[in-house]
Amino acid sequence: MSGGVVDEIFTRFERAGEALYIGEPVTVAEHMLQAAALAERDGAPPDLVAAALLHDYGHLLTDLPEDAAEHGVDTRHEELGFAFLERSFPPTVTEPIRLHVAAKRYLVAIDPGYRDSLSPASLLSLELQGGPMTAEEAALFEQGDHALAACRLRRYDDAAKDAATDVPPLETYRPLLLSLCRPAEPSASSR
Repeated sequence: MSGGVVDEIFTRFERAGEALYIGEPVTVAEHMLQAAALAERDGAPPDLVAAALLHDYGHLLTDLPEDAAEHGVDTRHEELGFAFLERSFPPTVTEPIRLHVAAKRYLVAIDPGYRDSLSPASLLSLELQGGPMTAEEAALFEQGDHALAACRLRRYDDAAKDAATDVPPLETYRPLLLSLCRPAEPSASSR
């Protein structure tokens, strides 16, 4: 049932969300909740609010240390999160999540001032993630169906690092996630 995956997500938030967020002054859970709140304030559609909430879910799935980037390791968190979430949520939620790292690379390539807005931790991970896109990569990225949503998500991600920000609790988003969940496919034993 779709509520099961939401329960699993919430349990993972509770168990792993208190880890510091990759060199930033917030925890992973605080960061993701801030991103969702920013999306809501921006009037983003429900799918994008959910994507903002879950964009770094892959960080909650890995056993790699918080400072992995400082040791030259790209955790590929966007792919981990996408692989888990795509089974239960539509592409309008999961594709921006999968593309939010590419969106950073894209924005650095097309907007000279964007790089200056990135935190030191984001700059470090940018290099591990491939650096700015080439002109060819950027042109290909722009053609994707979810490029604009991924860039919006990226902006929420970049702004969601303020330790003094007060945001709604995770439970606030349960109805949203439940409304977006696909029905679970029956298992082979129940067919």
